[in-house]
Amino acid sequence: MSKRAIQLQLGIGAFAACLFLILYAIPYWISAPSNIRNIVLSPRFWPYAIAGLTGLVGLGMLFANRKPDEDDAPVNDPIEDPGAGLIRLAGMAVLMAVTFWLLPHIGMVWAAMLAFAALAFLVRTRHPKTALICALVVPLLLYGFFAHVAGVAIPQGDYVRLP
Repeated sequence: MSKRAIQLQLGIGAFAACLFLILYAIPYWISAPSNIRNIVLSPRFWPYAIAGLTGLVGLGMLFANRKPDEDDAPVNDPIEDPGAGLIRLAGMAVLMAVTFWLLPHIGMVWAAMLAFAALAFLVRTRHPKTALICALVVPLLLYGFFAHVAGVAIPQGDYVRLP
């Protein structure tokens, strides 16, 4: 598959997901009380924000894909060993089981960091440094927001506790 074909499919899929979320899923499946003072704490605010960003990304991919590519070469080489996919799938199952086992012991933030880093190397990312930085920063930022801004209790582990 060429880069253009992948971007086209992802753009259409992202925009379709956005429309589904905004027009059907969020209004009918997420209930929100009317007495919430802070809109950021509303159960519907973040799903709408994420759905809107997903739609913007989808539209961006579609508009960026208007002009034809100079080279229409495939993005990845064909897989030589189809059994390698099954090994990665088994590795993903082991990773999920280990993450499930680690959650009560080391807490959600640390388990998410380890799972993100392990997943990045399991799928053989082309950007390992970026993956490691994201594995450290994203769970910490999410913890900071939910624990200190939104006031949501994040499960902590038995050994290391975050402030």
